[in-house]
Amino acid sequence: MNTRMRRAAVAFCATGMAVSLAACGSAKESGDKDSGDKASSKKGDAITVGLLLPENQTARYEKFDKPIIEKQISTLTNGKGKVEYLNAKQDATVQSQQIDTMITKKVDVLILDAVDYKAVAGGVKKAKDAGIPVVAYDRLAEGPIAAYTSFDNEEVGKTQGEALLKAMGSKATKSSKIVMMNGAITDPNAAFFKKGALSVLKDKVTVAKSYDTKEWKPENANQNMEGAISAIGKDKIAGVYSANDGMAGGIITALKAAGLSKLPPVTGQDAELAGVQRIVTGDQYMSVFKSYPAEAETVAKMAVSIAKTGKLDSSLETSTVDSGTEKAVPSVIVPVVSLTQDNIKDTVIKEGYYTLGEICTTKYKAACDKIGLN
Repeated sequence: MNTRMRRAAVAFCATGMAVSLAACGSAKESGDKDSGDKASSKKGDAITVGLLLPENQTARYEKFDKPIIEKQISTLTNGKGKVEYLNAKQDATVQSQQIDTMITKKVDVLILDAVDYKAVAGGVKKAKDAGIPVVAYDRLAEGPIAAYTSFDNEEVGKTQGEALLKAMGSKATKSSKIVMMNGAITDPNAAFFKKGALSVLKDKVTVAKSYDTKEWKPENANQNMEGAISAIGKDKIAGVYSANDGMAGGIITALKAAGLSKLPPVTGQDAELAGVQRIVTGDQYMSVFKSYPAEAETVAKMAVSIAKTGKLDSSLETSTVDSGTEKAVPSVIVPVVSLTQDNIKDTVIKEGYYTLGEICTTKYKAACDKIGLN
């Protein structure tokens, strides 16, 4: 759990891979949580929810987050709720303008997944001053946010680091050199991923090169990896920590271009289809499976509850988090799972992310058959 989080109650009840949104704590723990915003008068179902997502390069936002949030808001408002959606396409300045647009449109609540968690602080304050509570989604934003939901981001990094050590096996020694391909410094989650990974890697292996990859772009990761290969030597890299699947793709392309006959293990995150297919072939060792449906359904429930009553629904069990400017912000944390060849069926297929046919196309059929994925 990241150091800024103070757990007040269990985040979720889970049975297998299913994440429940029902209450799982004591009556004392599950009372309504006031958002602290002045827009606390009760509203009917005809609410307007602003939804600001950070980018569209990562497949998850258009495939999972947006449609699930829209569907859940419709369900929770008996079809009367409206969603105003904008995507910043990785531009913090554009996202600040989009916050202004949502204020002008007088949305009842704003779901915000920040491009740059510091750059949005002024916009979050403007929204609050206009009576619009802001729910930080997936990335913790600075400013007077009303609530927050995400995954345990340090745990994501720990999961990746532990998997990398397992994949390295006997090569996981202090003299072994690894490369760390971290995410963008503008994303607060990237710092937590890195911190979690280092907590398990720092005394086990040598981090020969470490990069904070601009905008999380695969092409930037590719260039960084080329530099690492040149500096370290292609045959001396025992493993690569990649913070997500997109960058893992760029890393693996660089490793193959260097002429390596056997690739070192490479981590990932997000369970993107291309990442899962690389796991099938063995080019990528693992990804981190995160239940985006559970996260998206949770933020929708938070937003609707705050918009209609000024409080969080009592069935949501919360921890608290320090946003940097606000103390004890109510938060719901969703658990994560290490995704490898061994549990593809029990994660992305079972949860409906992809069908077997989508993963095991003609190009990947032989590799799927080899690992029993058929």
